[in-house]
Amino acid sequence: MRFRDLFILVFVILIVAMLIIPLPSPMIDVLIIVNISLSLMIILVAMNMKEPLDFSIFPTVLLLATLFRVGISVSTTRAILGRAEAGEVIDTFGNFVVGSNPLVGFVVFLILVVIQFIVIVKGAERVSEVGARFTLDAMPGKQMSIDADLNAGMITDHEAKQRREKIEKEADFYGSMDGASKFVKGDAIVGIVIVLINIIFGFIIGMVQMGMSFSEAASTYTLLTVGDGLVTQIPALLIATATGIVVTRAASDATLGADISRQMLAYPKLLYVAAGAIFLLGIFTPIPNLLTLPIALFLGIGGYMLDRKSVEEPVEDVREEEEEPPTTTPENVTQLLSIDPVEFEFGYGLIPLADSQQGGDLLDRVVMIRRQLALELGMIVPVIRIRDNIQLQPNEYVIKVRGSEVERGQLLLDHYMAMSPGVEDEQVTGIETTEPAFGLPALWITDDVKDIAELSGYTVVDPPSVVSTHLTETLKKHAHELLTREETKQLVEHLKTTHPALVEEVTPNPLTLGDIQKVLRSLLKERVSIRNLAVIFETLADYGPMFKDPQLMAEYVRQSLSRQITQAVKPPQGGPLYVVTLGGGVEKKLADALQQTDHGTYLSLGPDDAEQIVHAVQNESMKLSQMGQSPVILCSPAVRMHLQQLLSRYLPNVPVLSYNELESDLEIQSVGVVNVA
Repeated sequence: MRFRDLFILVFVILIVAMLIIPLPSPMIDVLIIVNISLSLMIILVAMNMKEPLDFSIFPTVLLLATLFRVGISVSTTRAILGRAEAGEVIDTFGNFVVGSNPLVGFVVFLILVVIQFIVIVKGAERVSEVGARFTLDAMPGKQMSIDADLNAGMITDHEAKQRREKIEKEADFYGSMDGASKFVKGDAIVGIVIVLINIIFGFIIGMVQMGMSFSEAASTYTLLTVGDGLVTQIPALLIATATGIVVTRAASDATLGADISRQMLAYPKLLYVAAGAIFLLGIFTPIPNLLTLPIALFLGIGGYMLDRKSVEEPVEDVREEEEEPPTTTPENVTQLLSIDPVEFEFGYGLIPLADSQQGGDLLDRVVMIRRQLALELGMIVPVIRIRDNIQLQPNEYVIKVRGSEVERGQLLLDHYMAMSPGVEDEQVTGIETTEPAFGLPALWITDDVKDIAELSGYTVVDPPSVVSTHLTETLKKHAHELLTREETKQLVEHLKTTHPALVEEVTPNPLTLGDIQKVLRSLLKERVSIRNLAVIFETLADYGPMFKDPQLMAEYVRQSLSRQITQAVKPPQGGPLYVVTLGGGVEKKLADALQQTDHGTYLSLGPDDAEQIVHAVQNESMKLSQMGQSPVILCSPAVRMHLQQLLSRYLPNVPVLSYNELESDLEIQSVGVVNVA
């Protein structure tokens, strides 16, 4: 346990001891001075904080300070009633205020109590209640604002997390302050009750048990009661004032003193009005001019200096703007160099898609897309920047990755996209188009044709779903480009929280962060999910010390993910998996064309041979598609990677698998063999 934690525990135990054990007068004096010092520290911190959360521990401090003050009051009451004295500090405060007239001193003390209880405590309590209610009511709106800024790309995930945490802390703080303000109110009431107890029972004990006369008892116990009340109520007044400052303090970039000086003196000409009023007050009333003239002169000079300063500052700002235009500053030019990972731009005709006031839900759909891809691919898709572009056609949209356009499409917001089941219906008419995500022929149909199309078996999709599907497929296609070293580091750090030993065995030795990124990119490029990162790292830990080629390590990782890959290509309705295999001649030709270098293995195949193989694979894949099956190419592990690289440009959506990547219990049926002359 640290010393400061131990100190707090001892402090609380001391408070409990004060309530039970009688304390000597010198110790009471020390505790009273400590109480006054603590109250001063609290109000000074409250005045110098910039926003309430800077002093988030205040409700707990308020409780401990109140309990400490109550403990002192119990100890002083025990000393006053038991020994008719309570130390030098209380005696000094009592003599200073009471003087020779106990009645006047008592009245002054009552005024302090009334000010604290009625003015400060009641006001702080009401502000705490209202602040807590309004903070809780505003939470949903603030959360929606954060989500909107995040979806629009105005803030990062980390900034959004920080803002959400701040909102939660604000709600907790104002809720705590609503209850903590009751401590202050209760403390004020207890102070009044203790004063009455000390006076009433002091008279009785002094006259009955100690044999004092009425005047002697009145003088003694009034002095002690007022002194005790002052040493407890002055710190209570300071803390009550600090409570009011905390709950009324709005978020600011400066301290309370700086805000008061800046805002109170923001209108220098008003000081002239105040100076004139004080000057006239001295002339037309019996108040001596010796009092009013210096104050009026001080206000006038202050107004003149502030007025002159406010006139000079704008001139300097204008001159600076003329000499150094904002567009030429290095900071602004540097900002132009940044490129968003993913951008979605649309023409002005598609603004209703993103405008929630017009019923658009594109921002909500983008949030769901990012969550869906996190589950499917196992990576965090960067924030998608959504904005309109007047250079595009009204109904056109563009998807960019790393600043370069990768997809383009058009939408008709007042139409539906209908895709034929294979049998055309003459009643279904519309504008011919192409489904942007998969390139299928489709029609833009109106609302009155929608029911007919659905009854005829057409797949009917609304425009927001069309663009959402297109965006999702585009992100899947380019996921490997979005996985940078920063995202890779985040994935590794996340895995390290659950598998620290595994991560330490893989990186930084034998594999660097860049090597891991290349392996993960190779998997994502073929749409293999990297969500099962622990299995991937287990494979890298086994083969990383033996191989330095990231592509080769990716092949071993694919074999470790055989169950996952099998599940992805397995027919959903069951039955065998229909595949196209390579003939022995093609396998041998590919194996003979492999060239081993220091930087890895590559395929050195002649243009004619490569063209024949690609053409043969296309023919066999087309036959499989005509059977209503998704084409899958099956080959040996030695050539799988190189065959996939050869076919990726011509058949990007056809998976190329090796025998080791499929589970043994999966039934495989070959319906075509790739052969070349």
